Amino acid sequence: MGRKKSRLMTKPKISRIGSYAIASSIAEPNSISCTTFNILAPIYKRLNKEDQISRESDIRPYWWKRNHKILNWLLCERSSIICLQEFWVGNEELVNMYEKRLGNAGYINFKLARTNNRGDGLLTSVHKDHFRVLNHRELLFNDIGDRVAQLLHVEYFPPHCLSNDVHQEMLIVNTHLLFPHDSSFCLVRLNQVYKILQYVESYQEEHKLNPLPIILCGDWNGSKRGHIYKFLRSQGFASAYDTAHQYTDADEQKWVSHINHRGNICGVDFIWLLNPNRYRKLLKTSWSEAVFSMFKYLLRRASLTEDDAFAFLKADSEGDYITYSGFCEASRQLNLTGHPRGLSLEELRDLWVQADIDGNRVLDYKEFQQRIWNPTWSEKREIEKSSSSSSNSNKEPEEEEENGNKEEQVVGFSVKNAVLFPTEVEKGTWPENYSLSDHARLTVVFSPLRMPHA
Repeated sequence: MGRKKSRLMTKPKISRIGSYAIASSIAEPNSISCTTFNILAPIYKRLNKEDQISRESDIRPYWWKRNHKILNWLLCERSSIICLQEFWVGNEELVNMYEKRLGNAGYINFKLARTNNRGDGLLTSVHKDHFRVLNHRELLFNDIGDRVAQLLHVEYFPPHCLSNDVHQEMLIVNTHLLFPHDSSFCLVRLNQVYKILQYVESYQEEHKLNPLPIILCGDWNGSKRGHIYKFLRSQGFASAYDTAHQYTDADEQKWVSHINHRGNICGVDFIWLLNPNRYRKLLKTSWSEAVFSMFKYLLRRASLTEDDAFAFLKADSEGDYITYSGFCEASRQLNLTGHPRGLSLEELRDLWVQADIDGNRVLDYKEFQQRIWNPTWSEKREIEKSSSSSSNSNKEPEEEEENGNKEEQVVGFSVKNAVLFPTEVEKGTWPENYSLSDHARLTVVFSPLRMPHA
């Protein structure tokens, strides 16, 4: 008994293989790899920073050569899953180039254009040696930015199955969120992620699926300091790159993956993993927490203290409480409502119901503290459950076998390795001689393992 305890308390084994073709270097035959990469559509790539007109799309040899190099890298790395953003779906020659070369290498390809003929979109490719595609869905947000997402429901069949009676399925999502041009766009981006998770949840309910591993890939256009990162973490998702390097949520500047059009470098490309035994809050609860967090951020940005913020919210009240009309007016003044990118009346009403703990139609100071300024929600329960699930998800397969299969088991994944290319971005710097894209390429290696239900 003591020997088992000491083994389970050791940290998960992370294999650091190196920043090169890691998928082809994995020793474990059951491992799979996933690459996400924003390849910078030629219609957006300026040939000269001072020239606002000339784009790479105007000169065929330029975009053809760069994309040929990108494909060489992808085919060299041979990831099991490839998720590309800013794929130039509007150019038939480029589409044919990718589909032919990836198809010849054994990939099944799915492309999706952004709405309103934006010109670019997504390409998701899975290798037929590792997966059978059970279903493919397209998510069209039809909102500001014309963003889209892809959902693939796949069956994974490794060469050496863990067990004959384990049904190994998983969900893969590829997306590219809106760029936060100003603070009003943050709410739209949060809404886009909320819609993705709602769709994933409804898909699983519609098809009566048992809990499955979920991998979310893409360009999230937001860093670890942002509301989207916190929102996904509250839903049990873990950043695979940070897991591999044992970085905490507080490690914000350890790595970067993008140099944006303003010349700022930041880490915005993520591969998120949700194992089926992870504790998850109710989706609407996480959504409310995220919006209230944004609410507090805007109040503090206006240099309001806790007491000042409460006074601001109850400005139209005759008593020491906040009314619904006062809440709505404050939301308007904070630019959370009153424009196409803002909260709808239904969303605002849902937030109010969440905040009004005792249901007496007003918010007193305690409710303001608990829901807006210093939210408690169910954090203690989440920490306890998350800690328990985390220790289970970090067990090696042989450790699970020692437990004697006393519980119904599911298959999840552990993170074995994760690298960014070019390698300089792993140290938080951007190399001047890198020209494949304005994003780094992120590849993660996963290994399947059995785990009990949460």
